[in-house]
This record gives sequence, structure tokens and C-alpha cells, in this order.
Amino acid sequence: MFGQWLSRCSAGLRSLHSQNFRLFTIGNCISLIGRWMQRVGVAWLAWTLTHSSFWLGLIAFADLFPTIFLSPLSGILADRYDRRRIMLFTQHTALIQALLLAVLTSTGLINIEGLFVLTLGLGVADAINQPARLSWLPSLVKAADLPSAVAVNSIVFNIARFIGPAIAGIVIAGSGVVITFVLNALSYAVFIATLLCIRLKSKPRGHKRSNIWHGMRAGYRYTARHPQIGPVFLMLILTALGIRGIPELAPAIAEMAFQRGAGGFAVLITMIGLGALVAGLWIIGRDLSKDLASLIIRHVLCLSLSVLYLAINHEFFIALSLFFVIGFSLAVTGISAQTIVQMKVAEHMRGRVFALYGVVYRGGSAIGALWMGTVASCYGVRWTIYAGAALCFAAWYWAKRSIGPRSGVE
Repeated sequence: MFGQWLSRCSAGLRSLHSQNFRLFTIGNCISLIGRWMQRVGVAWLAWTLTHSSFWLGLIAFADLFPTIFLSPLSGILADRYDRRRIMLFTQHTALIQALLLAVLTSTGLINIEGLFVLTLGLGVADAINQPARLSWLPSLVKAADLPSAVAVNSIVFNIARFIGPAIAGIVIAGSGVVITFVLNALSYAVFIATLLCIRLKSKPRGHKRSNIWHGMRAGYRYTARHPQIGPVFLMLILTALGIRGIPELAPAIAEMAFQRGAGGFAVLITMIGLGALVAGLWIIGRDLSKDLASLIIRHVLCLSLSVLYLAINHEFFIALSLFFVIGFSLAVTGISAQTIVQMKVAEHMRGRVFALYGVVYRGGSAIGALWMGTVASCYGVRWTIYAGAALCFAAWYWAKRSIGPRSGVE
């Protein structure tokens, strides 16, 4: 059994045979580790400045919400212009933001309003970057290796999600949050260098450039009417609203529910990353061309049950295991959903569809973090988690009835 799994994993990693994809993966991994370090540092800085779950939710909202407004436009940009140039622009912008954050924090000039503005700026850069980055993947590998590239890309994200918070927790406890911002700036510099080393033959897009607003509407219509992509997007919306805001409340959960400090917060976030990493290694040994709908349905149910138990539980070590399960199931549903979209979308719509994917994945998380932070400040963390579990159960019930062989997702 183990030998068969290793054999399937080897086949699942075949996208790394492409030199361009290897370069992209190395740079992306380093950059994401830095990004997660900064994300943990920003969350802890916001908590130490205010000790307010509302501000925690608002800072997470500032990071994620620009996707809702800018991703449709950035999807048009990704379909019309050089995707690497878009990524280089956004990575330089993010590097400058990290350096500003480090300088202001080290000099004691940072306040919660300034942190909000800087976080909002990085959210804008990420909103422009994500459609270009995701829609660039097919240019780096052969068509047959695209499912492998999606899985590897997700594994890299979750490796970073595991390693970044773990390093950040040690750094914050030992040296403070400023070092997390400096290391993030260095990680962006590495990614910029690897992007410049990738060599690709330019390919004309080969489609008419219509009015921008017409192009955006066409992207919305295509996504909503697509028999496979549309149902997957709706499921992602419901889970984003109900579950993906919970990690943003980890500082409040660690301190208010379990009386733990920065160390407890970092461990909770690390367990989500570890669960996601294990999920990536597990799913890459599967055949990603089938059974994706049933995987989504099963793991949305698993998410619902785990979050419900988290609301009931009062033991920190049980909470760690629940965060691991949440990370595992979030990764499985995310990889499965993105694979469906990558394999089913038409090339001329790829940028716009992945822009909307960003709206759902990041924008939904932003709204989820905002409402959860607001409710938690009024009624407490546990009642907020109960509400998230209820939304996730609704997502599971809808997915069970709507996603599957009849929808053509399989």
C-alpha cells in the first residue's frame, strides 16, 4: 500500500520536471513563507495594539476584501497583458509595504489605523496578483501535467502555511514582530529574482479586446452559467463565510477561550498549516481526474463537525487537533475545487474566472473574518464559532444535493 502511494505521489509530482515550474515553485514557496510570517506578525501586532477581536477581524478584512472590488478588473488584466509583468509589479509593491511596516513598527510610529492602511495596500497588491499567478500555471507545464501543478502549488502554499507561522511564533517570542516584516521583504526579493529567470515563448492571446465592463460581465455570466464551475463557486462562498474567518480569530481564541498568549496563537495557526500540508501530500497520491465532487462533500461535512466541536471544547490540546482537521479538510476542498476550475475553464476566460475565484476565496474570507470579529466582540468567541458551524452545515447540505455526477463535476 505504501509503495503504491509513493508511486502515485511520484506521478503526481511530474509537473516539477518542468524547469520553469520548478523555478516558480521555489520562489513562490519562499515568498509565501515570508507572507505567512508577516500575516502572523500583523495579527499579533493588531492584538497587542488593541486587544480587540473586532480590530482583528477588521485587519483581516483589510487584507482580503480588496479582492472583491479589484479582482474582476485584475482578471481582465490577466487575460489581456503579460502575466509575469503583473506579478513583478505586485511583488515589488508588496516588498515596499513590508519595509514600511518594519520601519514604522521599529520606530514606534505604528498605530492600528496605520496598520489598517498598510494592510489594505497589501490586499490591493494581492488582489491584482492572484488572477495572474493562478492563470499563469498552464504556461509553465504541459496540459497533461496541469492537475499535478495545481496540487504542487497547493502543497507549496500549505508548506508555507505550516513553516511561516512556526518561524513567526519563535521570532515574535524572541525578537518581536519587526523581524517577521523584514524577512518577508527578503522573501519577496527572492521571488522577484526567480520570476526574472523563467524563460517562456510569448503566445498571442488570440481574442478580441472588448470593452472592460463588457469583459467583466462576460466573466460573471460564464462562471455563473457553467455547469461544473458555478456549483463549485457557490459551495466555496458558503464555506468561506462560515469557516475561513476562524483562523483570523486565532489570537482571540488562544487568549480568550484558552488563556494562551502568542505561543498558543502561533501553535493554533501552525496546526492548521500542518493539517493542510498533510492533506496536500495525501491528495497528490490520488487520481485528481475523478471523485473530486465526493471529496468536497465529505470534507465540508468534516469541517462542519470539527468547528462545532471546537465551539463545545474547553481543552487546548483538543483544540490543536481540531485545528489540524480543519486545516486538512480546508486544503482538500480547496485543491479539489481549484482542480475542477483549472481543468474545465476555457483559456480565454481563465484570468477572469480565477479573478472571481479570488473574490470567493479571499473576499468571502474577508467578510467572514469581519462578521466573526464583530459578533465575537459582542457575544464572545464560542457563539461566533457556533454560527460558523451552522453556515458550514448549510454548505454541506447544499453541496450534497447539488454537486455530484448530475452536475457533471465528476
